[in-house]
Amino acid sequence: MSALAIREKLVLLIGLILSIAVHEFGHAIAATKLGDDTPGVQGRVTLNPIAHMDPIGTLLAPILFLFVLPGSIFFGWGRPVQINPGRFTHRVSMRMGDTLVALAGPAMNLVMAMILSGILVGAIAAGMDPASPILGAYHGQPYPFFGLRGVIMLNFILAAFNLLPIPPLDGGHVLLNAIPAHHRKIAEFIEQYGMWILLAVLMTGILGVIFEPVERLALAWLGWLGTIVS
Repeated sequence: MSALAIREKLVLLIGLILSIAVHEFGHAIAATKLGDDTPGVQGRVTLNPIAHMDPIGTLLAPILFLFVLPGSIFFGWGRPVQINPGRFTHRVSMRMGDTLVALAGPAMNLVMAMILSGILVGAIAAGMDPASPILGAYHGQPYPFFGLRGVIMLNFILAAFNLLPIPPLDGGHVLLNAIPAHHRKIAEFIEQYGMWILLAVLMTGILGVIFEPVERLALAWLGWLGTIVS
């Protein structure tokens, strides 16, 4: 593996770690704003990546996928933010509060994608070479899976992935909260077998089909950013 390839992968790894931290911070700050002090007590209302790291999900698994199993699916996860819906204020129900907290994580990834998009445009406008590897170029051409462009793409994908309606993902929380109380058995079944459903989705290639429109949207967005400063 060349020095350039290692550097590109390291940028993507750092981007993933920061993206996971932003995602978990979104959950923590949302729960705090709704009145639950649990994330604050546990030191999770911070953008410090160390506070949100899971040794396997944030470091070991991504390093394995990037450097040992190149070409395989690349993903990671952080240490889940613990919340107590019973501490939410009376402005929202526990179900609605839990849904808002769940949605805050993917929303923060989209916010990060927008901030990084602004940095990308600003860097190019300031005279930085659009084909610079640090911005995400390969053989002199923009390549959206490395560098800054890669981290922007990564945040779009993280948001979409976490919105899948499968427990324990954020979308799973939204789904379970939307199921009426008189259909509790359905919710219990989904919650019990959610992890197995998720593993099946990851191992069968269905995820690629699901993410194709997301990838197309992200590519269109990156292409549009290039026209702003061209």
